[in-house]
Amino acid sequence: MTAFDARRDAVPHESGIIVVDYRDPNAPALFAESLRRTGFGVLTNHPIPQPLVEQIYSEWLDFFDSEAKHKYLVGEKHDGFFPPAKAETAKGGKKRDLKEYFHLYSWGRYPDEVSDAARRYFGLAHDLAEELLTWVDDNTPAEVKAKFSVPLPEMMRGSEGTLFRILRYPPLTGEEDPDAIRAAAHEDINLLTILPAANERGLQILNGEGEWVDVPFDFGMLVINVGDMLQEASGGYYASTTHRVVNPAGDSRFKSRVSIPLFLQPRPDVVLSERYTAGSYLGERLRELARNDKT
Repeated sequence: MTAFDARRDAVPHESGIIVVDYRDPNAPALFAESLRRTGFGVLTNHPIPQPLVEQIYSEWLDFFDSEAKHKYLVGEKHDGFFPPAKAETAKGGKKRDLKEYFHLYSWGRYPDEVSDAARRYFGLAHDLAEELLTWVDDNTPAEVKAKFSVPLPEMMRGSEGTLFRILRYPPLTGEEDPDAIRAAAHEDINLLTILPAANERGLQILNGEGEWVDVPFDFGMLVINVGDMLQEASGGYYASTTHRVVNPAGDSRFKSRVSIPLFLQPRPDVVLSERYTAGSYLGERLRELARNDKT
């Protein structure tokens, strides 16, 4: 299927995102087209086992509800547990996000209190992510692909920077700052982010008309979005779309939301553009976040 055929045949969600069946022979072209249109794509019937995802949600929710998490407080290497008081303030934001999380790296600390389910997921999701990078690479127009210093999958070869973040958005108490939400509007820094549907809704994107719209997020779906590094490497052909996680209403206010994004980070030496390597880009963005956190 050509890119033209993908544009003609795709039936997008109301958000503009194309929901793609991983088993469809046309899936690579449709997926790449969805990223081009919206910065997001959604896969169904993908190879990540849903029982494994649900096991992680259950185990890690118990972990976040325990005191054991404090044994792994984040240190100089930025792996481990980030309590709510150390949660991010989005670039340009004024309020800290309402969340806590654990950073897992291939080389980092791993809690004794949970099974190896998250480690197994990390491996499966990483393999799928490299396949999806191949889909994108194969379905990018030649004039855009010429901007890539190396094929997209090769940007990941030997990288130790890919981050698996296990997030818990705690139940709301009613005492939160009225301007604070679970995850303020932001863009991701990396190449691609892979995210199974969370146990509760709330993920939204900012569309081309400046409206916030819900992302299709039925349990079992896999959501993938473009990060700033892919936007930089493609000269803006693939856009890093602004997204957020809003506070729930009704009974959902009293429930935790668990989310497990995998952020694909290239090797630091990978050239993204004339302006940046992956390492220099990441360093710049982390310094911006650190400055914002102090204001």
